[in-house]
Amino acid sequence: MKVLVDTCVWSLVLRRPVKSTDPAAESLAKLIAEDRALIMAPVRQELLTGMADPKEFERLLFVLQGF
Repeated sequence: MKVLVDTCVWSLVLRRPVKSTDPAAESLAKLIAEDRALIMAPVRQELLTGMADPKEFERLLFVLQGF
């Protein structure tokens, strides 16, 4: 079954420093490895909005292309 992942989890993992033992990060990593993680367009837009550094924006855009 696919799982729709909310903005707060993606943000935690992709935009903030995160400890590898964070349960949300571990769950998302497992979902990604199992090809079960989904992202909606509005969530993707939320993540990309506000990225002041063009290099970070491009990095995040690249990472999200797989979803």
